[in-house]
Amino acid sequence: MIVSDVESDRRWSFRLSQVEPPADYCRQRLRATACLSYRLYQYPVRLPYVLEQGRAAVLEKTRLVEQALGIPAKSVLIASTGVIGQQIPLERIQAGLPQLVTVLSDTGSDQAAQAIMTTDRVPKTIALEAHFEGRPVRIGGIAKGAGMIHPNMATLLAFITCDAAVSPQLWQQMLSRAASQSFNQITVDGDTSTNDTLLALANGQSRTPAITEEGPEAAKLEAMLTAVCTYLAQAIARDGEGATCLIEVQVAGAIDDKAACQVARTIAGSMLVKSAVFGRDPNWGRIAAAAGRAGVAFNLEKLQIRLGHFLLMQNGTPCNFDRTAASNYLKQDTITISVNIGDGSGYGKGWGCDLSYDYIKINAEYTT
Repeated sequence: MIVSDVESDRRWSFRLSQVEPPADYCRQRLRATACLSYRLYQYPVRLPYVLEQGRAAVLEKTRLVEQALGIPAKSVLIASTGVIGQQIPLERIQAGLPQLVTVLSDTGSDQAAQAIMTTDRVPKTIALEAHFEGRPVRIGGIAKGAGMIHPNMATLLAFITCDAAVSPQLWQQMLSRAASQSFNQITVDGDTSTNDTLLALANGQSRTPAITEEGPEAAKLEAMLTAVCTYLAQAIARDGEGATCLIEVQVAGAIDDKAACQVARTIAGSMLVKSAVFGRDPNWGRIAAAAGRAGVAFNLEKLQIRLGHFLLMQNGTPCNFDRTAASNYLKQDTITISVNIGDGSGYGKGWGCDLSYDYIKINAEYTT
């Protein structure tokens, strides 16, 4: 449960899906309320709901939170994760809410990060602080996600809180850009769930001057927001189900940043690239093939591929390199694949992880 004791602006991002009652409810709630809402409550429910039964369950949970906290139901937002379609007994939520209220704490972020974990192996949390007009501004975030992770919000829940005073429209623009560079640039297995949600809350309690338009202060706040989103996104990719390493793909030379990001996502999501990394196989052919099918035109004669500091291809021609050393490089916790596809200024990054035997085991036995 995440609570703001004062009016807060709430911005959001959701993945597109036709079966997602909790996320759909949040969309409707956020669009219907004024720019500043009274409070934000996020109850980390363990299982998502589908169709009419799910919608009814979401409304009942908001009523229970309203009752427990004495606030309007319209101020309650719901996020869900878990086995799709399985119902959680509402009586368990009703019984647990009073205890949750009694243990609300200004220092409860770590506990909240652990509470929303499912197949995650580690909690994902970060906090940053910077000074604006001589006063500290803080921004923090927690997230969960390890499987069914792919661009378009992946399968994740992420909650960001900030005490800056910022206009709702500008906050939404900042969050959209930050999500595009982070959560929408990670992939684990090419699949997504039904209730992927990113919620951001800014309540102005830093008492700093309101940021209402683009400028140095807005850029500074957006850099903090992007750093929080990027850290959480990378943590999700590194914690991919069964993963043994994080893969960072850097693409340069594209016609624009959008094209570069598209190539990076394709390489990071290639099952053959992921399998090769797990097998410690420095197979440049799979990287080149993924880049070639990304839907971005480029001149093959300018293609360059690096694995760490190992140059595997230059100007579209394979290079001689120390295969044993390159294979050993793939045993590191984080590996970098750098690809240059031309002379353009476009640059982008994508993150993923290797594909191990354990991924199959985890998902083959998920409900059995």
